[in-house]
Amino acid sequence: MVLADPRRSETGVHPSASSWTASDGAALYGLDRWGDPYFSVNARGHVMVQPRGDRGGSLDLVELVEQLQGRDLSLPLLIRFDDILEDRLERLHGAFERAIAQYGYPGRYQGVFPVKCNQQRHVVEQLVESGRRWHFGLEAGSKAELLIALSLLDDPDALLICNGYKDRRFIETAILARQLGRQPVVVIEQADEVPRIIAASHELGAAPLIGIRAKLATRSTGRWGSSVGERAKFGLSVPQLLSCVEALRQAGLLGDLRLLHFHIGSQINDIAVLKDALQEAGRIYVELTRLGAPMGYLDVGGGLGIDYDGSRTASAASKNYSLQNYANDVVATVRECCEPHGVTPPTLVSESGRALASHFSVLVFNVLGAASLAGQVPEAAGEEALILRNLRETLHAIETWPAAAGEGGADAGGGAGALEPLQEAWNDALKFRDDALAAFRLGYLSLPERGKAEQLSWACCRAIARHLAAMPAGTAVPEELRTLPAVLAGTYYANLSVFRSAPDTWAIDQLFPVLPLQRLDERPTRLGSFADLTCDSDGKLARFIDRGQVKPLLELHALRPGEPYWMGLFLAGAYQEVMGNLHNLFGSTNAVHIRLAAGGGYQVDHVVRGDTNAEVLEAMEHDPALLLERLRVASETAIASGRLGIGDARRLMAHLRSSLEQTTYLEEG
Repeated sequence: MVLADPRRSETGVHPSASSWTASDGAALYGLDRWGDPYFSVNARGHVMVQPRGDRGGSLDLVELVEQLQGRDLSLPLLIRFDDILEDRLERLHGAFERAIAQYGYPGRYQGVFPVKCNQQRHVVEQLVESGRRWHFGLEAGSKAELLIALSLLDDPDALLICNGYKDRRFIETAILARQLGRQPVVVIEQADEVPRIIAASHELGAAPLIGIRAKLATRSTGRWGSSVGERAKFGLSVPQLLSCVEALRQAGLLGDLRLLHFHIGSQINDIAVLKDALQEAGRIYVELTRLGAPMGYLDVGGGLGIDYDGSRTASAASKNYSLQNYANDVVATVRECCEPHGVTPPTLVSESGRALASHFSVLVFNVLGAASLAGQVPEAAGEEALILRNLRETLHAIETWPAAAGEGGADAGGGAGALEPLQEAWNDALKFRDDALAAFRLGYLSLPERGKAEQLSWACCRAIARHLAAMPAGTAVPEELRTLPAVLAGTYYANLSVFRSAPDTWAIDQLFPVLPLQRLDERPTRLGSFADLTCDSDGKLARFIDRGQVKPLLELHALRPGEPYWMGLFLAGAYQEVMGNLHNLFGSTNAVHIRLAAGGGYQVDHVVRGDTNAEVLEAMEHDPALLLERLRVASETAIASGRLGIGDARRLMAHLRSSLEQTTYLEEG
């Protein structure tokens, strides 16, 4: 882990407050890298959103949140920008169209959206409608997702890719849907699906379009590298693939084998991996045509990456290629595989869900408060214990350094030895603090005295941190002192559930950009992490992007009484909503769909209210009415015994009834 440089300030940020600008804030949080072209900062220090990218139109995210709160949409709030979805579709298709023109590719590109990435109705509907001009389709991995796709996908030229485990009913539904005028492609992912497809086709007298998923030998990298290779969950090995082709031939269904599919991970971070996979898949495609299958489609799967940290590297939270690089390599490599063998290059298909949906939603949550180590210097009251006097003397020596050191302090030589007095003082402070704890355990120190000892210890820590902030760049700082900013860091209490709204941060250490929505024109003076509302030690945000690396603390501002401090979690539009859970019974947040309006401003297309307490209780099979009745009976018993007044009982029941209809999150104020 990389800690902030302690020479920046007491809390790790450069101290030139007078010269700090909004651009400095954008650079600090990486907004100028991962946010391009959808997010930026204005001169007021507010995060801006440009839903159409560089095509014009922007919204002040702080002003937008204020206005949405006026519509009774409380935080935490998920804001979905449908224009971004449309822009992502345009950029994806534009990249493939340019690549096809550049390489003289005789085929075309036709994408699908994997429904599992975000099954919310308004999201899928928006993608289908926006993608109609490209005959954009859907991918379904379950019977429920298949029902969604069949009901929404009314374009006869759009593909409906059917992945995942399939029983007989799933296959029969796909066959009948083809007769309905849809284009379902049943992708064989397991060898035992072949006899079910054959049996269903013979019984119904019709067959679906058939695809095969190949289990490539190409090695992948990153968090989802296990999606490839012999141990992959889905796909057929080469011997299984050959057996499948022969079984389809004998059943008279080889003419319906039209698609080859492969997948090398949800987030491809290294373009070299993609090239190797494309070469292997391209050769398999050619050989399938030689075996007599008509083919026509090559599905390169998902995995088009997102640059979460803005580093443009092959790290797990980034990628070392652009969208255009991706499209160029797909088009060029497939053509190079097909043309030397006289095989017509196929229609190219991709299932780029993460790349389409990640940018379009922003989770806004408010900070409820903050806690940090007590560093105030307590006043001396009469004759104090020796331990407290020792701590006060240590603090005085630190505060008067380097004068107390004799000559020159840190400027004397500039080496690590120049800071030996500070290191020595910190060691003394830690020893005296431990002595205070031991004395308290043995009964020689009172609780108030122990409290003073802790305050004086952390006051020493802060005093040393202030000295380190003033050190010139390049000063050698001992390891123990370099960690002091982290020791001083605060905990900011966030009005959200990590398990509900950002489960990947907990489950797989996924990094998402997190930053304040306002005050970016103001130098942050604190370091901190976030604790969520759940009663779980894992309910936290304590890993943050840092130019291709990871830092455990984020630069934040001191809270101001009566003034909200809003945070945004970005690039989490894929997977997070559907994979979130009801830990501590915190439900879904309010959500709103925003679209830029003609002539400026915006319009609210859809409002999706978050779960109420009653709804999450019902999800766990609790009956809200029964709960209320039990509590009413308990209140009557308390009234009868004189423990509860009638007015207080009425107030209690009113609170309980209203709580059932309220959001599961904390109310402001």
